[in-house]
Amino acid sequence: MLVNLNKVLSYTKVKKFGVGMFNGLSADFYEGLIDAAEQLRCPIIIGVADRFVDRLDFEMIAEVMIFLAKRASVPVCVHLDHAKSLKNIIRAIKAGFTSVMFDGSSLPFEENIQKTKEIVEIAHSVGVSVEGELGVVGRGDWDFKNPEFYTKPEEAEIFAAQTNVDALAVAIGTVHGVYKGEPRLDFERLSEIRKRVDCYLVLHGGSGLSDDDFKKCIEYGINKVNIFTDLTLAINSQLPEFVSKTEDLTPAIFERIREIVKKEAIKKLKVFGSYDIV
Repeated sequence: MLVNLNKVLSYTKVKKFGVGMFNGLSADFYEGLIDAAEQLRCPIIIGVADRFVDRLDFEMIAEVMIFLAKRASVPVCVHLDHAKSLKNIIRAIKAGFTSVMFDGSSLPFEENIQKTKEIVEIAHSVGVSVEGELGVVGRGDWDFKNPEFYTKPEEAEIFAAQTNVDALAVAIGTVHGVYKGEPRLDFERLSEIRKRVDCYLVLHGGSGLSDDDFKKCIEYGINKVNIFTDLTLAINSQLPEFVSKTEDLTPAIFERIREIVKKEAIKKLKVFGSYDIV
């Protein structure tokens, strides 16, 4: 069933677990993700990253995502990830997405608040949830020693109160993509942020963390965990051997992608404690 972000995350108020948000690129991805959620009986968020909007036929893939969500037997939220422009957010809302993320993390603090607030007002008027971001979640060569990149608890409190966002992505030491070195997560910072804000908290840059890291993040207040890189790494490592041994690749290759994504998603969802929820 198709629901918004608030609905899927509301289950974390009843049981402490992390809802998985998995970005995808095709129907095979999304079918595998929903298969995983249905097997584990848990809510799930399927998304597409803003950077792929202009590289895909966005309206077509949106129709696929929404169709699959509506026919699912578990709650499914359809989410636009890391949007930096109102244009693409409006496109997503018009296409039927039930959740959008405005990533104003590179903007000055006050401007981030102002633009996020405007998007919240627009999206909430049509029942769409909004995720904001504060702090910098970098990439593999991120400077862990720079305190300016981390989310400041006092700013998170102000940001959440003034924007009325449904969820807030925080920077506590994770990075997008593949890690270079060992992750250094600031759990004390996360705990302080959790004490100061009422909205749901989101962990970006989840790929590369250990199972214990994920569990501790959820214990300290994370409600939503984003995953994409680990899905693509699983496909990249497992698909070539399958292709080399399979004579008829149509439609076997698509089914194999679906199976790989499902298996990887199940692994992550179990770590997040996301099973036997619905």
